[in-house]
Amino acid sequence: MRITAGDVPALERGVALLGSGGGGDTVTAAVLLRRLLETGVEPVVRAVGELPPASRVVPVGVVGATAAFTEKVPGGDEFASAVGAVERWTGERADAVMSIEIGGLNGLVPLVVAGELGLSYVDADLSGRGLPRLDQLAVAATGRGIAPAALAEPGGQVVVLAAGTDQEIERGARAFVATSGGWAALALAPIPAGELAACSVLGTTSAALALGRRALAAGESPARDRLAAAVDGAVLARGRVLEVARHVGPGRHGSPGFGRGSVTLADHPGGELLRLEMENEYLLALRDGLPVASTPDVLAVVDHRTGVPLPCDAIRVGLEVDVVRLAAARFWTDPQRLPVLQPRAYGIDCDPVLTC
Repeated sequence: MRITAGDVPALERGVALLGSGGGGDTVTAAVLLRRLLETGVEPVVRAVGELPPASRVVPVGVVGATAAFTEKVPGGDEFASAVGAVERWTGERADAVMSIEIGGLNGLVPLVVAGELGLSYVDADLSGRGLPRLDQLAVAATGRGIAPAALAEPGGQVVVLAAGTDQEIERGARAFVATSGGWAALALAPIPAGELAACSVLGTTSAALALGRRALAAGESPARDRLAAAVDGAVLARGRVLEVARHVGPGRHGSPGFGRGSVTLADHPGGELLRLEMENEYLLALRDGLPVASTPDVLAVVDHRTGVPLPCDAIRVGLEVDVVRLAAARFWTDPQRLPVLQPRAYGIDCDPVLTC
């Protein structure tokens, strides 16, 4: 499958929904993808099964403050530097790249990387949705580990985090981007294509494209059942945002936590109150105080009129919105992996509420 200019709107909508309120600004990422396509380069997306099992696939993505990425767009060398660094460190050449995260801007930027480096793009990722931390990636959840990881920032600095626990690599990456422009290009060690089925979520780019096409086809202000069918999920509430509260969440290892908050809206027409607990993503939905949906299912809030997904940092009082739930990738419902993304992984004392 080739990505063409006609695919960009649907792909952008799909990855924005899968971002679950996080993942960063897809608008800037879509601009970068369109610029690549205007040069005549169309990224080739290949299913894992199409690759020789020994093919080396490098996961890539943007880490750090995604707002900084929008303000300070790539100069063109960051990803080539990161991929080159991890190739030199491991002694293995990349045959293809994949995304670390399908939700948000990382659902689009790795396609640009593939086109610029002349490599195939693999239809898989390490998240299946939007995730806030590297130590939650699928390679961490399956015990494969994140290290070694190479980071390249816009000013030209390149570092390789050669060894350490997943939590140490996460902290090291955060420390690097905090002192070097706010964001960095990330490249992880090559993974043989034959091993991807065990440590990644397969088919996510094609699924995001199909999701985006259905969502766009639903049109503006769709009926409740039409919207539910478009996202292949459920509409949890439709109504006006009554309150948005924000505060700093619990930190780890003496460091401040991510921003935490809640959103409350009145569901039409019955008036039941739906509250969303959020961090970088929407994490838990409660109706009249009772949990009705949670991570790892994808919770998304969309503008009722336009259908555009609203990130956690953009939700405001007075907006008319739809709250939708998309089923989690089967990868995350495995009992051994569920603890990585359940509410308690974010400090919320609640059992996961999953799609039946």
